[in-house]
Amino acid sequence: MINDRRKRFGAYLARLRRDTRKSQQQLAEILCRISGVASLTRNEISRWERGERVPDVWLPALAQALSVPIDDLECAAAHARGDDAALEGRSPAEAIAFFLPAKADQLAAPTRATGRRVGTMEAANLVSRAHSLRLADDVIPGGDLLDPAMRELDKAVLLYRRTSHTEDVGRTLLGGIGELAQIAGWIASDAGQHHQAERAYTLGISAARAAGDSTLVGNLAGSLAYQQSNTGRETEAVSLAQAALEEAGTDAPAKVRALYLDRIAWAQAKTGDAQAAMRSLAEAHQALTAEDTRPAPSWAYWVSSEELDVMDARVYTELRKPLRAVPLLQEVLSRYDTTHTRELALYLSWLAVALIDANEPEEAAQTAHRMLELTRDFASERTSERARLVLTKLEPYRDLPEVRHVLDIHAA
Repeated sequence: MINDRRKRFGAYLARLRRDTRKSQQQLAEILCRISGVASLTRNEISRWERGERVPDVWLPALAQALSVPIDDLECAAAHARGDDAALEGRSPAEAIAFFLPAKADQLAAPTRATGRRVGTMEAANLVSRAHSLRLADDVIPGGDLLDPAMRELDKAVLLYRRTSHTEDVGRTLLGGIGELAQIAGWIASDAGQHHQAERAYTLGISAARAAGDSTLVGNLAGSLAYQQSNTGRETEAVSLAQAALEEAGTDAPAKVRALYLDRIAWAQAKTGDAQAAMRSLAEAHQALTAEDTRPAPSWAYWVSSEELDVMDARVYTELRKPLRAVPLLQEVLSRYDTTHTRELALYLSWLAVALIDANEPEEAAQTAHRMLELTRDFASERTSERARLVLTKLEPYRDLPEVRHVLDIHAA
């Protein structure tokens, strides 16, 4: 557990260094200048980033060199060392908040004009527009929705900053900004604009926290964790996904807890931790079937037992357990809404990979062909990435006529 924490801390330091466009050698030289001690080398920086060591006396200099609050670094280092006493008084989510990128400042010190006052109906309309974007995202790829989504988010921030309103209306506006930021981030991620997605998620987290909506904070943090899982930051994703669940709290609606546990399971599967992923899947199903007195928020409309089955299958596929994955995916796909092109294509891609793992390349080729035909000229980086993976996995079976036919049509 401690080693995992150190590795996550190392990944965090490496990201901060890359964000400031410094090499390990450059960072070592800067730290020596700041501290007046010339004994630090790039090899020590490398050890920190690999999780072999956790810096101690160098933390103040690191905070200055990387433009990070010293409290954040000290909290991160204490968590990495397993020093729970140093974290006393902090919530579990705060203890690992260092996995989030730097806070967005768009909401800081609002400069509200006095000439226009926003009321309850306009604030509620903001939330309604966020839901309209979610429904559009069900059927339109991210590449086509990205610009409208970002315009909506920008307009929402300006509405909050440049108008006057009551405290209650202000909270509703902030909640609307949080919801718009989540769907805008999701759309940006689907379009392959991961940096833009991260900025949107971070803005949303700031807005949702200011609105006092911990459940929405969890959705935004979990969405960012999901992106991290799929972009090479798996160890960070595990902790951030767990923080999302903890932020929402034990009394969060059943659908919400199921969703957050699913994201934890996926992050754990991406790190290869099969037992932990399977436990999280089981907890997600238990959460969804638990007695629930709290209504789920509108953004959780799509969470269902069917979607949990899909996540189960994806985790099983990632863990190379095709005999579990294939029946689940075939059952879900037999009744899936074909208007949801992206999700249908993604699920077909997982089925194709599971069939390859099950040594059924001919059937996998048929499934891949259906998936590739669905997404021809479809502006989604998620489906494009999955298509490339499926074709790569089919390549070793090129000698089979069914596979060769698919590769010849779609390999370009």
